[in-house]
Amino acid sequence: MNEHYDVIIVGGGMVGATLGCGLGGSPLRVAVLEDAPPPGFESNQAHDLRVSAVSIASASIFKTIGAWQGITTRRFCPFRRMRVWEDRGDVEFRSEDINESVLGYIVENRIIQLALMDHLKAFDNIDFLCPVKTQSIDYTAGQSSVKLEDGRTITGRLLVAADGGFSRVRQAAGMGVHTWDYEQHALVLTVETDYGQQDITWQKFTPTGPLAFLPLDGPNASLVWYNRPEEVKRLKALPDEELMQELLTTFPPVLGNIAKIVSRGSFPLRRQHALSYIKEGVALIGDAAHMIHPLAGQGVNIGLLDAAALAQVLVAAKAGSKDIGAASVLQEYEKMRRQNNLLMMTTMDMFYRVFGNSQLPLKLLRNIGLGLAERIAPAKKLAMKYAMGLGGQLPKLARGETIAR
Repeated sequence: MNEHYDVIIVGGGMVGATLGCGLGGSPLRVAVLEDAPPPGFESNQAHDLRVSAVSIASASIFKTIGAWQGITTRRFCPFRRMRVWEDRGDVEFRSEDINESVLGYIVENRIIQLALMDHLKAFDNIDFLCPVKTQSIDYTAGQSSVKLEDGRTITGRLLVAADGGFSRVRQAAGMGVHTWDYEQHALVLTVETDYGQQDITWQKFTPTGPLAFLPLDGPNASLVWYNRPEEVKRLKALPDEELMQELLTTFPPVLGNIAKIVSRGSFPLRRQHALSYIKEGVALIGDAAHMIHPLAGQGVNIGLLDAAALAQVLVAAKAGSKDIGAASVLQEYEKMRRQNNLLMMTTMDMFYRVFGNSQLPLKLLRNIGLGLAERIAPAKKLAMKYAMGLGGQLPKLARGETIAR
């Protein structure tokens, strides 16, 4: 059984499903392939380890495509303050300083994906194929095909890689990447604290890596401890009581007392950037195109901006009777996203290198820099704009504008 689509999106995670919803209701016939749906949600469940700091721009995308209600009716946590410090230098960003009600939201990845998947099913032009296993991908410039393990083969004019950092689509299309590993891993913990609901995210820089706090709803939080791979391995293996003591000793007193460690996990940190985002008949979005240091929580946000930009380009091309798979059309998407993403990646690399250096001259400069950022209002507001995803060229969906169908 063979079926033909205008667009095949391989990967129905947060970024791929956002692109699918962005194309929902358009004249394009779209298939979204996902190998495994996330588990359902119950309000009494413990919080997941995998969470995202959803920027204002990303929240605008979810609202515009109709998926935001699926998030807010489940579980999420707005934050209104953001603090960064090292020793005597510190800066605190407050939403009220720029007349905004919030700076962003902490949301479990599974809840975002569930909300998007629910909404995908509302569109007649979208076939959400889940669960499906991909057996092979055959890329050709004119028409690509995906063979599924259940015997079906689907073809499409445009193949979209939304299948992560080790993208099979990118490999099938022969698109190269520049990659290197950071000398850090991240230990992630979900905890219950003695504090009630909090509205602040914070990050303290130390010589071995940042310590981060992300509030969840109620007296819950997500902690991220960046450190050398061997140290993260040691910490992860500790019994709860010993690990809790390590947390209370290492994290700043502002953390408060930890009542309970709910879950823990770890992952290595990698930087990766595709040499090109597009090729005749194929486009890369999200982690398939780029992977960045997660210390500012911007990885998923720039991926969602990719999805919004590609949706805008494809719908406009279809309305103008252009070939949606033509490299000349897809170049507009790459033009919208590549330089902005590279700027964010370079900025994260700079933070990693500068704040990870314990030499005294750099340490003094860092403290001075944080102090100046706190005192110079224009610089502080500009930094807030970029943290909220509102810097640079924004796709229509991120500005709250619908795409003409």
